[in-house]
Amino acid sequence: MDRIAEYRTLIKKIFSQQAEFWNENSTRKSETELLLDERHDNYMIYNVGWSSDKRVHDVFAYVRLRDNKFWIEDDWTEEGIASKLLQEGIPNQDIVLAFNPPDVRQFTDFAVA
Repeated sequence: MDRIAEYRTLIKKIFSQQAEFWNENSTRKSETELLLDERHDNYMIYNVGWSSDKRVHDVFAYVRLRDNKFWIEDDWTEEGIASKLLQEGIPNQDIVLAFNPPDVRQFTDFAVA
């Protein structure tokens, strides 16, 4: 299996586990959903539904696979998607914390682009 196929499988596994956990342990009347778009390599965990009379639609995490790297565009998970990727053996040079401005990324332990 090539690297990008492995990365697709891994992010789907991590996101599926996270969504399942939130759905099983949530007291909210909203649902945690997944967007797993292999064609464009966009992966998202989001919350959708209602809280009282207000619409709920929040992104918990958004990751793109780009240039054979994980580009973490948004991450509001407690443990952090980067931490989970590192635990799975992904090298830090294959992870971009894209939610940081480009000029700040050089001060992280991850790829700048």
